[in-house]
Amino acid sequence: MTATILAAAAAAMWFYLIALRGGFWRQVPPPAGGGAAAASSVVAVIPARDEAASIGAAVASLLAQRYAGGFRIVVVDDHSSDGTAAIAREAAATAGAAELLTVVAAPPLPAGWTGKLWAMRHGIDVARRFLPDYLLLTDADILHPPHNLADLVSRARAGGWDLVSLMVRLNCRSAWERLLIPAFVFFFFKLYPPRWVADRRSSVAAAAGGCMLVRRAALDRIGGVDSIRHELIDDCALARRLKAHGPIWLGAAPRGPEGAARSLREYRSWRPIWDMIARCAFAQLGYSAPALVATVVLMGVIYVAPPLLVALGPMPARLFAGAAWAMMSLAYLPLLRRYECSPLRAPLLPLAALFYTAATVGSAIQYWRGRGGRWKGRVQAARAEG
Repeated sequence: MTATILAAAAAAMWFYLIALRGGFWRQVPPPAGGGAAAASSVVAVIPARDEAASIGAAVASLLAQRYAGGFRIVVVDDHSSDGTAAIAREAAATAGAAELLTVVAAPPLPAGWTGKLWAMRHGIDVARRFLPDYLLLTDADILHPPHNLADLVSRARAGGWDLVSLMVRLNCRSAWERLLIPAFVFFFFKLYPPRWVADRRSSVAAAAGGCMLVRRAALDRIGGVDSIRHELIDDCALARRLKAHGPIWLGAAPRGPEGAARSLREYRSWRPIWDMIARCAFAQLGYSAPALVATVVLMGVIYVAPPLLVALGPMPARLFAGAAWAMMSLAYLPLLRRYECSPLRAPLLPLAALFYTAATVGSAIQYWRGRGGRWKGRVQAARAEG
């Protein structure tokens, strides 16, 4: 009886997710942009810490943008030890656009700030000197196709959005990437359905930090990034602040003739993916132990129970569990298609769910041990005392 109830609950949850969760699983093309992009000036701000492997290509891709408006780049070297700043300058010189790049060093990290936000804040201060209409907040590993900036600005102006953010295409070539990366994107959009993010009546707010175009006036209105200076999940925190005052938009990077905006960062084993999740997953839960327990239970019911009950459960539990597993797999297919993965991988989504659940528990353990938010040699979220 218990197995049947569990299987029926899983099937009911998947019916809700597919039918009523904002259509998160669909890969819907982004809305068309307008035609007034050329009137807007933009400064891209790139915080970079030990990004020698990708900063040159990222800067070169931005300097290759086909954009008629004013455009500049500010790279903030966040105490790198690998020549990041020099490589950025070399990329601009090679492109014949050294005058469009400003490289500055981040000041020492003060208490109460995360490293990325402190570097970003310093870059935004420099960018403000050029009086841009928009700021492109992007990462040092993002490759932008030549049309990306024009599309972003056109979309922002056409929709009146204060924030336009793209989930860029992540690397998906190695075996571990093919198992885990599409699932990561699937879980992200399940948590933050883009339709609900864009709905001004909904409280759901999110952004993908690799590519965020922000209206400067809107950022100034919320007090800049100072208001979120302690946040580990800075992109979603910024989205929440901005949506409290104006509309925002989130979507997957569209694939054009010249490709999609994409990340150059590779995950050749499971470990860097685990570290990415362990860095901030417990912060997503508000550092709450009850929320962690609830998350583990829900992930178990939604993802792990269906295949287990199909294999080991009694009838009619197997029927309900099979229906849940089938709905799960069907919902996952559009994302697999987008990442050019075999549809035969769809039934393996429970394995990815197990991995991410374990990494979330690992995130909590890391926090409780005083090493929360560990990234590139920094611990940015120590355990609260008292």
